[in-house]
Amino acid sequence: MSNAQIAFVLNAHLPFVRHPEYPRFLEEDWLFESISESYLPLLRMLNRLKEEGLDFKLTISFSPPLIAMLTDNALQNRFVHYLHQHIELGQKEVQRCKEEQPQFLEMAQHYLDGYILNLHEYEDLYRMNILDGFKTLEQSGHLELITTAATHAYLPLYKEYPQAINAQIELGVQSFLTTFGHPPKGFWLPECGYYPGLEEQLKYHGIKWFQVASQSMLLSPDNVTYGGYRPVRCPNGVAAFPRDYQSTSLVWSNSSGYPTDNVYREFYRDIGYDLNMDYIRPYIHEPEVRVFTGYKYWAITGDTDQKVPYVRSLANERVKEHARNFHYVVNNKNHRLRATMRGAEPVFFLGFDAELFGHWWYEGIDWLEEVIRTSENRTKLVTPSSFLAEDETPLQTVRPAFSSWGQGGYSAAWLDGSNTEYYRHIHKAITRMEELAVRFPDQASLKQRFLNQAAREVLLAMSSDWPFIIYCRSSVEYAKKRIEGHLKNVNLVYDDMCKNAVDTEWLVKAEKRHTIFGDIDYNIFNSERI
Repeated sequence: MSNAQIAFVLNAHLPFVRHPEYPRFLEEDWLFESISESYLPLLRMLNRLKEEGLDFKLTISFSPPLIAMLTDNALQNRFVHYLHQHIELGQKEVQRCKEEQPQFLEMAQHYLDGYILNLHEYEDLYRMNILDGFKTLEQSGHLELITTAATHAYLPLYKEYPQAINAQIELGVQSFLTTFGHPPKGFWLPECGYYPGLEEQLKYHGIKWFQVASQSMLLSPDNVTYGGYRPVRCPNGVAAFPRDYQSTSLVWSNSSGYPTDNVYREFYRDIGYDLNMDYIRPYIHEPEVRVFTGYKYWAITGDTDQKVPYVRSLANERVKEHARNFHYVVNNKNHRLRATMRGAEPVFFLGFDAELFGHWWYEGIDWLEEVIRTSENRTKLVTPSSFLAEDETPLQTVRPAFSSWGQGGYSAAWLDGSNTEYYRHIHKAITRMEELAVRFPDQASLKQRFLNQAAREVLLAMSSDWPFIIYCRSSVEYAKKRIEGHLKNVNLVYDDMCKNAVDTEWLVKAEKRHTIFGDIDYNIFNSERI
């Protein structure tokens, strides 16, 4: 029996958050937490496996906003300060736990050692640019790196604005090419958001494959021979890989999956919320805004406030059990599928947010490492590109259906009663940007910069993160402020250009604040350009 072929694809993305006008900004911690808890530990694990000679293949998508933040000097320096602050807290925690809570001492020391190692690797090994580490793993053949939309926009809601769709895809490809030195073969559709015809824009920009939600096959107007267990060819030749919902749900779902096991670490219990304010004040946000510090000592336990202490040895054993279970379930399904597929090879496409591993699910990177280590004679890890290159069975030509991986399979999370009011304004901003590009083509000097900044603001307003945050009721006020701020800026440029004026003071401040897409050309919104 042939081993099951699995394509793990991780989407590394965060919204563009950069506020140099403040000495410290709360939402910048999203980036710092992800670097410290997901990206650096993931790199460490992959390099360890590589050095041991293990054969593995994974795919990672890096979004342009994340790339811009990871390569920004100001944010890099702020992350170093973040690590120093957490090392100082860890040193205090080790001493406090010795005296007051010895049952937590092991984990306090573990966290402290991790922050010290992160600082060493970040400064000395990667010279403050961790993308170089992922690039090296791509060059050794262990990773396939791909891109996504410019600001991770949920594309189905902009179907009627082809210039905006083109801008999202083109700038995603350009950002990747500038960063990694070659064009991407694959394209991560933000939130698996697909609508029929989107593949034409992807093909125009050289994309060979993309992913879709499983119901995109189930609801296709065509009879999909192999369901969600083989990629298909769109009529224009671009390959679409359906995400295997069942296998993905083993790892993550809203209410179940491996990360919900009671012995794993509880994400939401953190000393930033538990300890006395006088003790924790230097490590939270002014004036007294409690935040996660990363020092967490409790197990999930169950749906109760009465948690039991986290025991890392128990969690490590459960990681091994879950890795074995994953191999068992996927290979059993592979065996059943092969009996019905008349020689065609199934492939299990599993797509996740990269931040699930290490940040949201603390043991996630350990689980992924165990899956890779035990994959020999059990499963074969592939990338979508390697599967397409090696598989000899022709792909079926299929028209995928509109879908997403969101709740209900469509657009509910990004077009909900809580956030729908913003779309007419974003659509208007796109229309105004297209008008400006047609009316004022090929401008130079200040007007060119003014219009380029307007294009940035439109793209940033289109980010899928802000409506999703509003939908989830997390950082609602910040998300609303971001959308409204970007729209206000577009309108400012529009009104000034109609008066043949440039607000130079505003422009300089905006360029310093939003450094993303430094080489953008606003003419990308000109519908009269071929």
